[in-house]
Amino acid sequence: MFESAALLTYIAVVIGLFLIPGPSVLLVLTRTVQGGRKVGVATGLGVACGDLVHTLCAALGLSAILMTSATAFNAVKWAGAAYLIYLGIRAFIARSDAHTRLALPAVTPRQAFFQAVGAEVLNPKTAIFFLAFLPQFVHPESGSSLVQFAVLGLIFSGLSAVYTSLLALAIRPLSRGFKGLSTLRRWEGKIIGTLFMGLGLKIAFQQR
Repeated sequence: MFESAALLTYIAVVIGLFLIPGPSVLLVLTRTVQGGRKVGVATGLGVACGDLVHTLCAALGLSAILMTSATAFNAVKWAGAAYLIYLGIRAFIARSDAHTRLALPAVTPRQAFFQAVGAEVLNPKTAIFFLAFLPQFVHPESGSSLVQFAVLGLIFSGLSAVYTSLLALAIRPLSRGFKGLSTLRRWEGKIIGTLFMGLGLKIAFQQR
């Protein structure tokens, strides 16, 4: 279905894209600092599942609507931005005590997973990226386009899950040191909340 050279090129490009920090990476890192390794890994898996949704949309041609319709693009953009800003506000206003554990809203791995899926799916920039990127490696003469899209999407999501999981595991020691400093612990909620709101504003002001 895929030539070895083309598949290796695709994998190399995807890995290169991961090395450029983006909103998804920042989301994983902040969730790991907030809730620990399991929450961070769950967030990464949620992002990967969100990417699978975008792959399906690109394969079925639904993402084209976001590229041709300003109304659809803005609707999805503002929904995603509002969702991230809401999460940021919750973290920002959470009360904390330097002498006790940070009183951020409890986030289980399950909650982190579904929140990450929502944040990734509601990012129209990601939808347009998949629509523009994946077709470059799809060749109808080599078989079913839908199957090729599915394979490419699974590879992308699989690599994303591995990469973000490694990030979550690597940031854990730093997370412990971060929470162990009373001065920083006092401001942890504000920092995390600001990061989430920043992600929301980034999506809100992005252009088609």
